Amino acid sequence: MTTDSPVSVTREGDLAWVTIDNPPVNATSTAVRAGLARAVAEVQGARVAILTCAGKTFVAGGDMSEFDAPPVEPHLPDVVQMIEDSGTPFVAVMQGNVLGGGFEIALGCAWRIAAKGTRFGLPEVNVGLIPGAGGTQRAPRLIGMEAAIDMAASGMMLDADALLGLGGLDLVAEGDLTAAARGFAAELPVRPGKVSEREAAPISAETLEAKRAAVAKRARGQASPLLNIDALQWAYLPFSDGQPKERKLHLELRQSAESRALRHAFFAERDVARPKAAEGAVPRDLKRIAVVGGGLMGAGIAVASLGGGLEVVLIERDAQAAACAADRVAGLIDGAVKRGKLSEAKAAEQKARFTATADYADAADVDLAVEAVFEDLEVKRAVFRQLADVVSPDTILGTNTSYIDPSEIFDGIPNQSRCLGLHFFSPAHVMKLLEIVALPDTSTDVLATGFAFGKRLRKVSVLAGICDGFIGNRMLAEYRRVAEYMLADGALPQEVDAAAREIGFPMGPFELQDLTGLQIAWANRKRQASTRDPALRYVTISDQICEADRLGQRSGKGWYDYVEGDRNPRPSAEVEAVIVGYSKVQGITRRSFDREEIVARILSVLANEGARIVEEGIAETEAAVDMVQIHGYAFPRWRGGPMQAAEELGWDEVAAVMARLAEESPGSWVLSERVRNAGGV
Repeated sequence: MTTDSPVSVTREGDLAWVTIDNPPVNATSTAVRAGLARAVAEVQGARVAILTCAGKTFVAGGDMSEFDAPPVEPHLPDVVQMIEDSGTPFVAVMQGNVLGGGFEIALGCAWRIAAKGTRFGLPEVNVGLIPGAGGTQRAPRLIGMEAAIDMAASGMMLDADALLGLGGLDLVAEGDLTAAARGFAAELPVRPGKVSEREAAPISAETLEAKRAAVAKRARGQASPLLNIDALQWAYLPFSDGQPKERKLHLELRQSAESRALRHAFFAERDVARPKAAEGAVPRDLKRIAVVGGGLMGAGIAVASLGGGLEVVLIERDAQAAACAADRVAGLIDGAVKRGKLSEAKAAEQKARFTATADYADAADVDLAVEAVFEDLEVKRAVFRQLADVVSPDTILGTNTSYIDPSEIFDGIPNQSRCLGLHFFSPAHVMKLLEIVALPDTSTDVLATGFAFGKRLRKVSVLAGICDGFIGNRMLAEYRRVAEYMLADGALPQEVDAAAREIGFPMGPFELQDLTGLQIAWANRKRQASTRDPALRYVTISDQICEADRLGQRSGKGWYDYVEGDRNPRPSAEVEAVIVGYSKVQGITRRSFDREEIVARILSVLANEGARIVEEGIAETEAAVDMVQIHGYAFPRWRGGPMQAAEELGWDEVAAVMARLAEESPGSWVLSERVRNAGGV
C-alpha cells in the first residue's frame, strides 16, 4: 500500500481494518476508489474486513469536482461490486453522514453497523442526478421500494434507528463504535446473501402513482426526481440488467443542464459565504442581541436568533405591544414544536433566553441591535437615535430596510463603522436569504460579524452594495415591470403567472403580489415618483388596481378574486377590464403572448439586471445574484439562478430578447455590458 493513499489496511489477528481518510468528508475521489480496490485484494485471507472512516463522518458523497471530467477508473460501481463479491466479507462501520456513494458502498458490504444518530441518504437528486453505483438497484432490495423512493427521489435522510427498522442495518451502537465493531466481528452472524441478488418487494400501482404525484408536485419542473423513480423500478429487473441502465443514465445526467445548474448552486452557496470585502477579518463574538419591532418580521428575526443560540431582547413601543410581541414569538416557537421541528426542552430553553420590553435601556449590554420597524426613513432614524443613547459606542447596528439607503438611516449616528444593513426576508425564521449591506464606512470586522451572524442563523448570506432595492428587490422591480408591460401589451395575469410556474417558480408575479400584499410596492412606487425618469415607460395598471382597494388576499381581492376561506386565485373580470381599458386609453393594440415568449422575457430581464448589478459592484459575483434569487425569491434551484439560466439559454438569445424589449419601449431598458457585447452592440 502506498503511504500517500487515503485508504489504509491494517491487520489485527484475523481481522482486517480498512480505513478511509480523505478529509473533510471522505468523498469517493479517484484516489479513494483506487485505494478501496487495492484494499479488497489486500484483505483476502482475513476472516472479516471492517470498513471504517477517519474523522466525524463515513463517506458523505462523491467528489463533485470530478463530475465535469470523463470518469476515471476504477469506477465506483465496480469497486462496490468488488466489495460485495469479496471472499473476505466486509462490515461497514459508520458514523456521521453516510451519503450517496458512501451509502452505495455500505450496500455492497455483507453487514452494516452504525453509531446512534448516523444519518443515511441518496441525495444525488439534489444535484440533478440519480445514484450511479447501484443505489437505485440495491436500496429497494434492502429497505423496500417506498423508503427507497423517499431517499432517492425526495432526498429524504433516515437516521440509524429508522434504517434499522427497515432492515438496512444489523446493529445500532451506543458508545464506542470501534469496540462495537470488534464485538460484532467476534460473533459474526451467518453471511447473508448479496443485496444485489435479493428480490425487491413489489409496490402497488396506486402507491407508486401517489408517490410519483407527490414528487412531481414538489419538483416543479425538475426532471431528476421522477427519473430517480424510473430508475428505482429497474430493481425489479435482474441486477445485471438494471445496474448498467442506472449507470448509463447517471453519466448522461452529469452532462445535463439541470445537473450543471444544481452543482453551480451547491458551490455558489459556499462562495458567497466568503466575500472578498471581508477577507481576513475576524468576526466579533455575539452573545446577546436586540431586535426593535415585534411584528411578523421582528418576531421572525428573534426566533431565528434564538434558534442560533443567542439571547434576545425585543423592544416595542409600549408594554401592550411588547406583550403581543412576546406572544407572537412564543407562538412561532410552539408552532415549531407542533410540527416536530423542535423538542419541548429546546423550546423551553429558547423561551428562557428571550425578553420582550418597552424600555430601550434593557438593550444596554447587547452586542448587536437589529431594527425591524416600518419601512419609513424617519421611523427608522428615531429607532437608532434611541439605541445609540443606551448601547455601547461599539455595538453593531443593523437595519432591516428593504429599499431605503442605509446611509440615510444611520445619518448622525456616532461611529458609522459599526453600521450595516441586515435585510431579512419574511418570514425571517423560515426564509434562508440574508442580504448584508455594506455602508461606505462599515468596518471589515463588522462585515465579517454580519456573515458569522447569518451562518449562526443558518442563513445564506450575500453581500450587497447600496442601490434602490439592493440586489433582490431591484431585480424584483424589473421582473414586475416586464410582467406589467406584457399586461399592457396583451397578456393577462393568469397567462404570465402560468409561464412563471413553467420556469419553476412556485407562483407567478401577480399571484405572489396577492399573497404578500400590494401596498408595500405601491408605497415604494409613490416614493420613487418624483425621481422617476420621464423617458421610462411607466404602466399604471398596478396603481389602478391598488386604488380600487384590491390589495391582495388579505383584502379579499387583488390581481385575482378570492372566495372567503379559499386562497385559490380566480381570474377577475374587473381586473381584466382595468387592463384592457388601460391599453385602449394608451392606444395599444393588444396582441397575444405565447408561453415560450413570456418565459424568455422573464429570464432575460432578470439576467440583464443581474449583470448590471455585478457590473456596478452591487454584487461581487454572478453567483451572488443567483443565490439571492434562489433563496429569497424562489427562483428554481434546478435552473441555478437567472445568471446560470442565461448561460444555458445563451447570452446571444438574452441579447436578442432585450433588443426587442428596448425597441418596444424606447428609453425603458438599460442594457448591461454583458448583453451589449453578446448582441454585438
